[in-house]
Amino acid sequence: MSDQEKNIELLENQFPAISGSAFAAARERVLASGQSVLQSEHGNIYEVFPDGRRNLVKTIEPPTFVVPGRRITIR
Repeated sequence: MSDQEKNIELLENQFPAISGSAFAAARERVLASGQSVLQSEHGNIYEVFPDGRRNLVKTIEPPTFVVPGRRITIR
């Protein structure tokens, strides 16, 4: 494996943690500004307000868990 491939693999491995932190920070900024956010949880979509209130918006199909390396077809 070349150095460039190793660097790319390292960055790919860091991506989930970095993106999770970025989304959490963005969510907190939106709530701090007085706006609501949409959040999915256990097959439901909720509108979450800065004061902690939650309104059910819609029931959706539960998430599809995927094993790394497995191929799935999206319809």
